Amino acid sequence: MPWGRIAARALIAGFAFVALVAFSAVLARLTLTPSPASADLAGSNMRPGHSLRQYAESYTFLGACKQIGGNLLLGAPFGLLLPVLVARKGRMMRVLAVTVLVMALVELAQGAIVEGRAFDVDDVILNTTGALIAYFLLGRRIGHGYHALARPSGRTRLAIRLPGNGARDRGTPRATGDGRK
Repeated sequence: MPWGRIAARALIAGFAFVALVAFSAVLARLTLTPSPASADLAGSNMRPGHSLRQYAESYTFLGACKQIGGNLLLGAPFGLLLPVLVARKGRMMRVLAVTVLVMALVELAQGAIVEGRAFDVDDVILNTTGALIAYFLLGRRIGHGYHALARPSGRTRLAIRLPGNGARDRGTPRATGDGRK
């Protein structure tokens, strides 16, 4: 592999790692700071969908959008940065597993040690959904581009088979006009 590609991969991986560490600091600041004003309101939620129904019934439309959108955005960096840092095989499942694990740990810490915060399974679901949306919109492409730098040609392994490719056209019947294949 040429030194330019090695340097590019190291730079990209280093940036992704630093960005993930910075995001982790922001995540901790947003989620693990006490909220004494909410101490009487905070209650754990172990039933999927319960908080979402509460948002729909008790919040204004804008308030519900802030709650849901904020939780979706909180998971998005995992979907963008982890594809660079995890192996190619099973990348989506690894992004999913890491996101669920980290967000569940954050929620458990909120419920156990942070005043005015509580565990909410809907937050874990929304954070993970945000990571998957970001992965499918952009993270997958970022990961493919990064891992393509490791291949000798630097190109992705995308093969498009068009009719009439001759010997490369494996078993696909072609119409010749005279009934032959």
